[in-house]
Amino acid sequence: MSVERPLWRALTGYRLLTLSYALGLFLLAHDDYGRPLVGAGYLVTLTLWTLLTTPLVASGERCTPRFLAVDMTMAVGGTLLTLVADPDATVRPTLPSIWVAGSVLAVALRGGWLWGGAAAVVMGAANLVEDGRYSGAALHNAVLVCVAAVAIGYVVEVARASERLLARALRIEAATRERERLARDIHDGVLQVLAMVQRRGTALGGEAAELGRLAGEQERALRTLVTDAPQPRATASREDVGALLAAVAGRGERVTLVGPGTPVELPARAARELTAAVEAALDNVRRHAGPAANAWILLEDEPDAVLVTVRDDGPGIPPGRLAVAAAEGRLGVAQSIRGRLRDLGGGAEWGSVPGQGTEVEMRVPKGADR
Repeated sequence: MSVERPLWRALTGYRLLTLSYALGLFLLAHDDYGRPLVGAGYLVTLTLWTLLTTPLVASGERCTPRFLAVDMTMAVGGTLLTLVADPDATVRPTLPSIWVAGSVLAVALRGGWLWGGAAAVVMGAANLVEDGRYSGAALHNAVLVCVAAVAIGYVVEVARASERLLARALRIEAATRERERLARDIHDGVLQVLAMVQRRGTALGGEAAELGRLAGEQERALRTLVTDAPQPRATASREDVGALLAAVAGRGERVTLVGPGTPVELPARAARELTAAVEAALDNVRRHAGPAANAWILLEDEPDAVLVTVRDDGPGIPPGRLAVAAAEGRLGVAQSIRGRLRDLGGGAEWGSVPGQGTEVEMRVPKGADR
């Protein structure tokens, strides 16, 4: 509430000054009151209330709805009590005088323009009842307070929204700086180690070659993670999903790609995310179906979406196994596949029959560009 703090401080000063004004008016005209003791008793109460609640008004966080309701009661009650203290209406200002505007403005600062306007209507009605004649001056004062409360309440709401936007922008800027720092650290350390493991594994062959292949995949995925940034819609490039999947299929000995002869394009980021999901599905085939399992990638170009199906001839997935894996904290399916597609506005579905393999169907809308 840093934007509002100066307003609350100004309101605190306003209440003290207007209290002094109301006391001065009463002292000058106390002989004209029919029941001056009633007025004196109210003003003593108002003085104690104003002084004791000054710390509350100085901070918006402390101005609870209960406090504001009591404060409004003091303002409305003092206005109507003027009828008792001055039954002949010989003194025009009410007992609290312009102090009552502070109560209305406090509601506007705390609750916004709608609550401020409601408080101003209640206060204006009390003034009109006290006036009795519904004179133009009384109506003018009521409208003036209402306009001021609505205007200040609206300004406060705009200030709050601006502060939230500024805080969000600062968080994004801080996250961007942190991402750049992590990218530098990762590039100087982790990526170089993964690249070295890939080269050494390929040179050694055998099981080391498989380790090198996995290190290469992780290097590419990690490099994409720390270097990619969302592109503006107007300049987002497009990539051929078929070409990306062909490169993926070419790295596997038992992977077959079937797709249309024409390019199947998606926004570049969506195409890479879909390809990463397919790689995760193939990794599950190698991990759970064994190195002897065959896998097929079927690419389909639908009018409004791109559909990729990954099938294998492995042992299949026992019923309920995916839910158990997620409960155990194994998030490969939930994050690497389903999470990626969900962020693109798409989805993934699994079909499996024990002993007859598994099928994963991944769909991405063609408008996906996040």
